[in-house]
Amino acid sequence: MNDASHAMSHAMSAPHFDKLIVQEVAPRDGLQIEPTWVDTADKIALINALSTAGFTRIEAGSFVSPKAIPALRDGEAVFQQIGRHPGVIYVALVPNLKGAERALASRADELNLVMSASQAHNRANMRMSCESSLIAFGDIVRHVQGSGVLLNATVATAFGCPFEGRIDEDRVIGIVDAYREMGIESVTLADTTGMANPRQVARLVARVLERLPASALTLHFHNTRGLGLANVLAAYDAGARRFDAALGGLGGCPFAPGASGNICTEDLVNLCDEMGIPTAIDLEKLLVLSRALPALLGHDVPGQLAKAGRNRDLHAVPEYVLQI
Repeated sequence: MNDASHAMSHAMSAPHFDKLIVQEVAPRDGLQIEPTWVDTADKIALINALSTAGFTRIEAGSFVSPKAIPALRDGEAVFQQIGRHPGVIYVALVPNLKGAERALASRADELNLVMSASQAHNRANMRMSCESSLIAFGDIVRHVQGSGVLLNATVATAFGCPFEGRIDEDRVIGIVDAYREMGIESVTLADTTGMANPRQVARLVARVLERLPASALTLHFHNTRGLGLANVLAAYDAGARRFDAALGGLGGCPFAPGASGNICTEDLVNLCDEMGIPTAIDLEKLLVLSRALPALLGHDVPGQLAKAGRNRDLHAVPEYVLQI
């Protein structure tokens, strides 16, 4: 077989992978628990840089009470001053109707609503019962209708809760159905404290995808127990195509004990690159941004690739080895 025939044979036998869409959440979920204030100008610069790295979705901030999340109290300024890159959807997390009104006034493209599958966590995080959260969501849906703004709703603690333990799948499915029935276009399943395992993920994703298309489902994993990327692969194999991730592996929930960082964006994109799964994300740009985070935040970050480098970043053979 000549070289051309071999190349054609390889191309025909190579597996085809659907594009994996990454939503960058570091500007919101990543920064919300930072103990040191990050200047508004630095947040804007980070979002603007991420906007040129190939992302089509960036969670740029939130409109929660500044008393609850002081690190993100500049939501209006951030959304009003970022450069709107063509083709990028800028998402805002909102807890209630007041937050939704602020986000709309600041020109957010999509609102992300959050309710926990766990009553205990929802009361800790949202200060209300799950039933009250659903009523509040209905108010937001009615307010947003006709505005052109997209709506996503997250099921937090979808795989496990630090207070209640394992969450029954039927409860999660019921919440997904309730979201869709009230007119919410897309849904996120969030492993808020990193309690999920790949088998559990594959099973729940398959059930949810019986109810909505892959384009309307996002998975949000934390790497608390080291299973974040394994859970991504399990969800991808089950049909999921959209995933949240945070530059440097930043983030965590301030109202959930033990909720360490999100899965790391550059680690995820590197995994996809190594496996041939397309993302359209510029990994070199991500590494530049990730390696600048410690200076910005004043501490190291969990991401691995920025420290280790890519597989292709080979080292020179030590001189003593050449002498052997």
